[in-house]
Amino acid sequence: MEVTTTLLLLLGLSLLLLVALRGSRGGDGRLPPGPTPLPLIGNLLQISPSRTLQSLLKLRDVYGPVFTVYLGTRRVVVLCGHAAVREALVEHAEEFAGRGRLPTVEKTFKGHGVVFSNGERWKQLRRFSLTVLRDFGMGRKSIEGRIQEEAQFLLQELRKPFDPTYPLSRAVSNVICSIVFGDRFDYQDAELLELLKMMNESFRELSTPWAQVGHRFIPGPQTKIYNLLEGMRRFIARRVRANAQTLDPSCPRDFIDCFLLQMEKVWGPWGGWESSPPPPG
Repeated sequence: MEVTTTLLLLLGLSLLLLVALRGSRGGDGRLPPGPTPLPLIGNLLQISPSRTLQSLLKLRDVYGPVFTVYLGTRRVVVLCGHAAVREALVEHAEEFAGRGRLPTVEKTFKGHGVVFSNGERWKQLRRFSLTVLRDFGMGRKSIEGRIQEEAQFLLQELRKPFDPTYPLSRAVSNVICSIVFGDRFDYQDAELLELLKMMNESFRELSTPWAQVGHRFIPGPQTKIYNLLEGMRRFIARRVRANAQTLDPSCPRDFIDCFLLQMEKVWGPWGGWESSPPPPG
C-alpha cells in the first residue's frame, strides 16, 4: 500500500512538472534565445536578487542584447543596451506602450490607478489626473506657494544635525501630500515615517526577481512585498474614507476629493473603499 501511494505521488508530481515545463516553453518559437528554465522556478537560480543587473548583464554576454528569461513561470524578454531599448521604445513605441505586469502588484491593486493601469483605462486616468493636478497648480506659479512653504520647514531642519536623506525625502513627499491629501505631515509624524519606510522598502523589493512570483501563500521573499503593498493600500484607504465622510461637492479640497466626485459622476453614489466600483476609466 505504501509503495503504491509513493508511486502515485511521484507520478502526480512528474505530471505536474511536465505541465509546468511545457506551459512555460509553449509557443516560444519566435522568442529571443535564453537560458533553459527549470519547472516552476524558471531562471530564478541564475538571477541573484541582490545583483539583478549584474546577473542580467552576464546573460547578455551569452545570448546577446535581447534575450528571454523566466521569472518563476512568467516569461520576460529583456532588452540590454541603448540600441535595443531605443528600437523598442522609440521606433516601435506603439507596440511597446503598455506596462509590464508584476503579479505582486497586480494582486493588490487589480490594475487600477495611473501607475498600474494599461491601455484605454490608463489614458483616461492620466487625462483626468493631469486636469486635476493643473487645477491644484501643477506647472503653474500657484504651486510655488506650497513648495516655498515646505522649503521653510526644510530650512528649519537643516539648522539641526541631520542625515540629509530623510529631511529631503520628507519635504518632497509633503509637497505631494499637500496636493493629494490636502495637508502636510510633521517631519517626525509616525504615520509619514511609516509610509516612507514602506515605500522605500517596496521599491527595493519590487526591483528583485521575486516580485514576479504571484503566489502570496508560497513561502519566499515575495510575501514581504505583499505585506508592504497591503500596508500602503490600507493607509490610502483610511485617507479616502476620511475624505468621503467630510466631502463637500462644491469645494473639493484635494486630489482625493476630485477623484471621489468623478467616481460618483461616472458610477453613482460611492459606498465605501471596499464596496466601491472600479475607478473611472
